[in-house]
Amino acid sequence: MASVNLKLFANLREIAQTSSLTITGDTVMDVLLSLVEQYPPLNELIFEQEEMKLRGYINVFLNGNNIKHMEGLDTILNDGDEMGVFPPVSGG
Repeated sequence: MASVNLKLFANLREIAQTSSLTITGDTVMDVLLSLVEQYPPLNELIFEQEEMKLRGYINVFLNGNNIKHMEGLDTILNDGDEMGVFPPVSGG
């Protein structure tokens, strides 16, 4: 299993009361499932409950690249990867 530095932004960070944590997993999905297991209120913000897929407005980046341009939730992780989870943000 890979050890990944996970960064949370905006309201996700506020709910978890942390901006970063280390989580292990083989895939992006593994890490996100571990995250919502540790912080259950994040589950409904990150996943569509019926299908356990990412909500359309959530963006996940792995080492600066959007996982939508990779293998999505099945993207394989390596030790030391940096993953960021971004909810929608507005402002000016």
